Amino acid sequence: MKKYSIGIDLGGTKILAGLVNTETGEVLTSVKKKTQGNESIMEKISEAVEKTICESQITPSEISSIGIGAAGQVDRDKRILVHAPNLNCFNLKLGEILENQFKIPVFAGNDVEVATIGEITFGNGVGFKNLVCIFVGTGVGSGILCNGKIYSGVSGTAGEIGHIIIDSGGRPCGCGGNGCLEAYASRTAIEKRIIGSIKKGHSSVISKFLTENGSIKSKHIKRALELNDEIVFNAITEASEYLSNGIASIINFYNPELIILGGGLIEAVDFFYDITVKKAHAKSLAMPSAGTKITRTGLKDFSGLLGAALLEKYYAQEFK
Repeated sequence: MKKYSIGIDLGGTKILAGLVNTETGEVLTSVKKKTQGNESIMEKISEAVEKTICESQITPSEISSIGIGAAGQVDRDKRILVHAPNLNCFNLKLGEILENQFKIPVFAGNDVEVATIGEITFGNGVGFKNLVCIFVGTGVGSGILCNGKIYSGVSGTAGEIGHIIIDSGGRPCGCGGNGCLEAYASRTAIEKRIIGSIKKGHSSVISKFLTENGSIKSKHIKRALELNDEIVFNAITEASEYLSNGIASIINFYNPELIILGGGLIEAVDFFYDITVKKAHAKSLAMPSAGTKITRTGLKDFSGLLGAALLEKYYAQEFK
């Protein structure tokens, strides 16, 4: 097997692609594009791959595979993104389209499941046999490692922690349901609450940071907290309350050795991470809580990219 692969992390707000040495975990070059825009998702992915190859100065013949981790439900065998509400994609033939264009084998999986592969190979999950990797972004998703292997479930969709129902008559979720965890604890949910408060006339320094499309960056939330912004503080505190409920439930139900937390907000905002971890331990049962360590990702923004690049090698090892 050739040692170079391209990994693609397809999320709700960004596409991150890069060329990876799968033997060492080194990311030789990386390209980032915004998910939203006038171009189609496939056009953006293709452009990111083309630019990655061009900037790396590695010829396509030296590249073993292209791996993609997508935010949604993925048919791994057919390499189809079946349903991705946060991307507004249905039955997108990722594998077929990319293989036809680049003549390189393509592998696909759910984004957080793929990020989990990255973490257990080169990140903070190395050496653990039972863990859960939870990412907070446009949505909330997780990957599960059970007895040293990724657990995908009967339909291949295990780990949808963001769609645990916490209030049956609650807020609408992008999946079409109501009261899902990600409708309360995701970065999107936090952003909606902050913008909603501003529209109601409440004062917030975030008003100065709003982008043209009305979005709020994690660094702006961090800065607002440093300036003691009450609106942002309340939104972050509420989200941590719900997220810690979900994490405590995972601790009690699965009793893993480790929970890895990732995503832009987790990485950028220490307050959000710290109070969420503290609350999760306090809310979970004493015995499982004592046995479960919680940490941030070891690979940060590259967890998904690295994991995607490792898909061919992971599948070869798991199913040989």
